[in-house]
Amino acid sequence: MSTLSGTTTATPPVRRRRSPKLGWNLLGLLAFLVLGFPLYWMLNTAFKPAKDAIDPDPSLLPTGLTFDNFERALDIADFWGPVGRSLVVSLVVVVVGMVVGTLAALAISRFAFRGRKIVIVGILAVQMVPLVAMIIPIFLLLNDLGQYDKLTGLIITYLTFILPFTVWTLRGFIVNIPKELEEAAMVDGCTRTGAFIRVVFPLLAPGMVATSVYGFIQAWNEYLYALMLMSQEHETATVWLGNFTTKHGTEYAPMMAGATMMAVPIVVLFLLVQRKMAAGLTAGAVKG
Repeated sequence: MSTLSGTTTATPPVRRRRSPKLGWNLLGLLAFLVLGFPLYWMLNTAFKPAKDAIDPDPSLLPTGLTFDNFERALDIADFWGPVGRSLVVSLVVVVVGMVVGTLAALAISRFAFRGRKIVIVGILAVQMVPLVAMIIPIFLLLNDLGQYDKLTGLIITYLTFILPFTVWTLRGFIVNIPKELEEAAMVDGCTRTGAFIRVVFPLLAPGMVATSVYGFIQAWNEYLYALMLMSQEHETATVWLGNFTTKHGTEYAPMMAGATMMAVPIVVLFLLVQRKMAAGLTAGAVKG
């Protein structure tokens, strides 16, 4: 309390709110530990000696460092062939899915046509169908079309369940972009296509990147359809991991080494696009 020119001023008490913030930090740390433990255990098993991986009393801390598991993973079966096929399938699915999905989402969001609501409901309904329920119909269809045990058939199959999500997600991003921006560009002389390329597309880029990453991860990690529709000669990376399980048992350490190598492309992709994924959708679009 201070007095100046006969005026008394009371200093308000400083309220400390560290306890709630500390609680949220502890909760976030706990979530990180729970979610990150499987990744840590995979890396720990990949680099530990094979005999320690099957120890009935495992240690949470690393017991050794060896690269023998990676050599065993590369020797047990062809590694680069399945990885190359998975990369081809995933990249083609992402490119085709983004082109078709963006055009479909733009049509649903910006144009009014008969049956528009039915299309939207149909997209939601398709995502509710369990993937397991479609194995036999898809197998029979691909067999009739001569696409069984072919990468093109697997790509078409992946598009059937990645495209609906892509369309629905991009539709939400496009709806959040003010339509007035397109109209202003068209008033300035742009065509509808030019307005989309110059105005909508830059604002849609973060959403497209996030959706592309999801599609890539789905296609890269898919196992069931790759197992049922592809022979061992044309197997993908996820099916390749099954080579570590035989009638004599499972080689856990080499399997974790193979899983670690498979995770590298996903980690690299995320590191390359993390800024785009976190960028604001319409940041700087409208300046007051």
